[in-house]
Amino acid sequence: MKTTVYGRVWTCLWVFACVGLSGAPAMAGQLEDLLLENKQISIDQWVKLKAEEEKREAKALEESRGVGDVPVRERWYEKISIRGYAQLRYNHTINNELLQSNQGDRSISGNNEFFLRRARVIISGQPHERVFVYIQPEFAGLVNGVEQVATLRDFYSDLFLTENKEWRIRAGLSKVPYGFENIQSSQNRLALDRNDALNSGVLNERDLGFFLYYAPTSVRERFRRLVDSGLKGSGDYGMLGIGVYNGQGVNVREQNKNKHMVFHSAYPFEFPNGQIVQVGMDAYTGQFNVSTTPVVPASTLNGDPVTPRVTNGGNYLDERVAWHAVLFPQPFGLQAEYTLGRGPELNEARTDVVLGTIRGGYVQAFYKYQCDLYCQSIIPFIRWQEYYGGRKFEANAPRNTVRELEFGLEYQFNRALELTVMYTWTQRTSSDATQLPVNSCSAPGSPVGCTQTPYQLQTGNLLRFQLQWNF
Repeated sequence: MKTTVYGRVWTCLWVFACVGLSGAPAMAGQLEDLLLENKQISIDQWVKLKAEEEKREAKALEESRGVGDVPVRERWYEKISIRGYAQLRYNHTINNELLQSNQGDRSISGNNEFFLRRARVIISGQPHERVFVYIQPEFAGLVNGVEQVATLRDFYSDLFLTENKEWRIRAGLSKVPYGFENIQSSQNRLALDRNDALNSGVLNERDLGFFLYYAPTSVRERFRRLVDSGLKGSGDYGMLGIGVYNGQGVNVREQNKNKHMVFHSAYPFEFPNGQIVQVGMDAYTGQFNVSTTPVVPASTLNGDPVTPRVTNGGNYLDERVAWHAVLFPQPFGLQAEYTLGRGPELNEARTDVVLGTIRGGYVQAFYKYQCDLYCQSIIPFIRWQEYYGGRKFEANAPRNTVRELEFGLEYQFNRALELTVMYTWTQRTSSDATQLPVNSCSAPGSPVGCTQTPYQLQTGNLLRFQLQWNF
């Protein structure tokens, strides 16, 4: 009976596609999505139908051309796509209210608040066959202590150098191709926050610059399929890439004449059984300008704060190399990254900013279960991460120690709604540069020592929730 039903579905689908599709392409796309969501077709069948639909649309567009190169039916609004997503979070600190994570989720604190982590609207389109534009504002930004402020995350254009679009230049504000998880959209990532080791290299993963990317058509299709099929791909940032960018981070003016340079490589191998494994390496180098703020030196805990000394006008060598390997969840998945490098960091005496070493990475194991009822997929995961090095984007570039173990579950109700629950054991250096008064730790059983100092190592547990909706 089940086979008969599937046969009827396929028959109806192909009849609809062959006979009535030319007059209703949008309805056809909705039908394919609906069949995939109801588990009546496989991912591979869905991809094949999408490819056929694109061919038919391209043929119809070509046939509609009138005099010259302007299609008769083409309108500007037909070239624009608007989509987006939002993430609402709640973090519960179980046993240490002094835990902070300014690099990842700034709502981690003793207040246990509801927090709008991301609110993105993405506007994209192709006004010309050689030009693609992408604009992404963020409506959950922080400016001068005010939350939910609109800021700019992406504003770039892809300029295709060849007709087959294998070579392209990306110009503007975009992600820097350093690391797998950095370029992977937060909309697709399992863990609620990116790993500290690689994410500390590029603030908010983005900067202003020019990037040259190359990928054969077959590899570009593979990158796209890894995202569209829900296998947690990183997107298409080329098989090879090289770029130049400011280096001070997103929404920040450049502070020196030196520009950062980045090299990117990634290749998704596809085996005969359909399993895909991706490996890659990235590296960047440049000069980073460190800001400073007064801090109490380690030798005088009760003394006055002093501003750490810097050399070369605050400009320090900033260079890293990173490797990644990903076994995509079909259904078992494994993902790992590691980075080494050198960069600015505050010395132990808290008197000078010096050049220090950087190392760290993570490993994550997960399993993708395709649901038949009440959901689309369930993905349990576990991740261990560590990082030892300076946090250059913070004043004084304090040296950080991060060790973290996370257990989580992503429950995708449908393509538009998902819930992630995580339990985290974390040990990380606080971002607080101030010294707490003695009476703040005098309560019996307080986890804070009475000699609380700046940048103290904090340990604790978190229970975290995130509701994400896509539109």
